Amino acid sequence: MIKKKTKLFSTAVVLTCMALLAGCGGSKGASGGGGEERVAVVLKTLSSPYWKYVEAGAKAAGKELGVDVTVVGPNAESEVMQQINMIEDQLNQSPGALVVSPSQPDTVVPVLETATVPVLLIDTDAKLKNKTSFIGTENYEAGYEGGKLLSSLLQKGDKVAIISGALGNTATDERVKGAKAALEEAGMVIVAEQPADSDKTKAMSVMENILQKNNDVKGVFAANDDMALGVLRAVEAKGLDVKVIGTDGTLEAVESILDGKLAGTIAQNPYKMGYEGVKNALAAINGEKVDKRINSGVEVITKDNAQEKLEFLKTISK
Repeated sequence: MIKKKTKLFSTAVVLTCMALLAGCGGSKGASGGGGEERVAVVLKTLSSPYWKYVEAGAKAAGKELGVDVTVVGPNAESEVMQQINMIEDQLNQSPGALVVSPSQPDTVVPVLETATVPVLLIDTDAKLKNKTSFIGTENYEAGYEGGKLLSSLLQKGDKVAIISGALGNTATDERVKGAKAALEEAGMVIVAEQPADSDKTKAMSVMENILQKNNDVKGVFAANDDMALGVLRAVEAKGLDVKVIGTDGTLEAVESILDGKLAGTIAQNPYKMGYEGVKNALAAINGEKVDKRINSGVEVITKDNAQEKLEFLKTISK
């Protein structure tokens, strides 16, 4: 009798392990929450701090709300086909809802439109017929706040430059539009606007070229923090006093602000995007009304509040 019970128990354990392995699907990522409902979260990548913050928010929501959350992402944001394969893989496992940050919206939309469950987009929006909600930053607002902050540190008539992302990147394009509006309203003179593809090294090179023609530039708005840090290198190499504002609120940027280097950054809230993505996915599963657009907000980070922001980023980076 005892042997029979042991055998039954062993079989149950094996079946449970098989079920868990099937749920993981072999993709890069992790599960959390352990609830009855399952939400699949597919990010652009899991290899950068920004997306780790999104993952942390999603897992926190899963834990608090009792939802089984699976988070996966490609090796790099450029791995668009890998992301599409991950989306297909997660849909084949019949989650209750799907939360996605599409790397290349137009390419990813066809597979998302095959979903028969609620689909929520975070960070990056797309024209999707079956979209339940978009949760993310209003990028024009982020850029406008960045332009306002930069203007507040300068005098009317000062020359400024703008460093944009890759051509066609809708998020950074909107940030640039917002920044330009704020800078022009404040009477700044925009002498240069050049793309640096969200790359630190390229931004340094672009800024070096700008300074050759305009060595009296007093301020720079960069559409992401990596570019802002690259701009800073070029400025420091010339020994110039140029105010540089970034966008995103990454840990490296916040540390730079505390060191008296970057003048500020406009922080997105990736943790909130992840949290709200899972929270609203559960609401959609339960048939509750979900807003079509949810603004995750922005935060102006300067030396006054950088320490508080740094401590928060460190807690969610663990």
